[in-house]
Parts: sequence; structure tokens; C-alpha cells
Amino acid sequence: MQSTRQNKIARLIQKDLSDIFLRYARTLQGTLISVSEVRVSPDLGIANIYLSIFPHDKVQETMNHIESDHGKIRGELGTLERHQLRIIPELHFHLDETLDRMERIDQLLKG
Repeated sequence: MQSTRQNKIARLIQKDLSDIFLRYARTLQGTLISVSEVRVSPDLGIANIYLSIFPHDKVQETMNHIESDHGKIRGELGTLERHQLRIIPELHFHLDETLDRMERIDQLLKG
């Protein structure tokens, strides 16, 4: 269970990363990137970011771009949060597969 401080920082990171990815997705024509969840470690040093990417055929390509621009994204986050956080956490990006699982369960229940 996360503490109140962890939840506040996770929401702040989620909001700022959503703004960053909104601008970032413009460079990847026709791709929508949304930050579905952020989990921060108890020491506030690591943030696990779960991304939802549309369309599905560009998921791997988009994740590769995000991983290659990891430092740039963290730098932009640091610029946005320089007054709220003393240390910007290390970012770990993961693909959020919740919607895929929900769709699969619906298909199994119907068929």
C-alpha cells in the first residue's frame, strides 16, 4: 500500500508526463500515448509508468522511441517539477495491457 506522499507524487508525475507525451506523440504521427498509472517506490527513487498506446500496430515502435528518448523525457519532467521535487525519480516505462485483458475476458464470456 502506498503512502499519501507516494500517491501525491505519483499523481504529479502522471499529470506532467501526460503533458509531455501529448507533445511527444505529435512527432509520432497518428499515435496516441496516455499515462494510465504511475507507481512510486517507497524511497521515491523509482517511478513505474504504465502507458497505453493506440493504435496497437505501433506499440513496439512507440515503446522503442520512448526508451531511446528516456533521458530527454526525464529531463523535461525535471524541468516541470523542479520546484516540487528535490530528486526526480528514475523512470521505468511499461506497457499497460489492462484494456487488452478486459477485451479478451469479454470475448471469452460471450463465446
